[in-house]
Amino acid sequence: MANQRNSLPPGRETFAQDPFSHSALGAMKWESASLYAGYPIDPSATPLSEQLKNPVLWMTQAHAMSQAATAVLLKEQSFAEMPLSVRAVCESQYCAIAMMLIGYSLEVSLKAMIIVQEGIEGYTQMGKKTLHHRLEDLASFVPDLSKKDKAILRGLSHFVSWAGRYPDPGTGKEQKLEEIFDVGEKYQVTASDLFNVSGRVMSYAQTVVSQALD
Repeated sequence: MANQRNSLPPGRETFAQDPFSHSALGAMKWESASLYAGYPIDPSATPLSEQLKNPVLWMTQAHAMSQAATAVLLKEQSFAEMPLSVRAVCESQYCAIAMMLIGYSLEVSLKAMIIVQEGIEGYTQMGKKTLHHRLEDLASFVPDLSKKDKAILRGLSHFVSWAGRYPDPGTGKEQKLEEIFDVGEKYQVTASDLFNVSGRVMSYAQTVVSQALD
């Protein structure tokens, strides 16, 4: 483990040997990169909460999720192991997982922007104001979002909070499924619309960083 923490493997060689450690090493690799850049960090110690809230670490997480979503959508599956009668079910659920990853990438990038704006201590003090998956609320500081843009964020929030993980939103919450259809039908949301909003929201991080440096 110590050797893994102090190295920056360019690929996935260690995943086969230890998938848990390989997949959880992001924060340690960030520490190693920081140490290499001259910051006094002990990469052998467990990261502190303040270190884990570094916005750069959050933006890399958001980018990784975005790339994972792209990989899912670019690869069509046959679901040949499943009975023919339910393969179409799997296809929709497969795309729901991609939607979840897109939503999570936006959530993490928006929270990274809030950390830049408020500082780590300020973000921590905000507490429950950011401990949710409501993308429209988290993106309230992003300018020029239209009603349709905000509706798309509301729709994505469903996939983050439940529709990307479960077929059931929970007992007594069955209407949430209809809310997804309502957004899509009312605003005639296409995949192009979805990717356009996602790209604009994530790219706003450049403006947030520039404003923080002024």
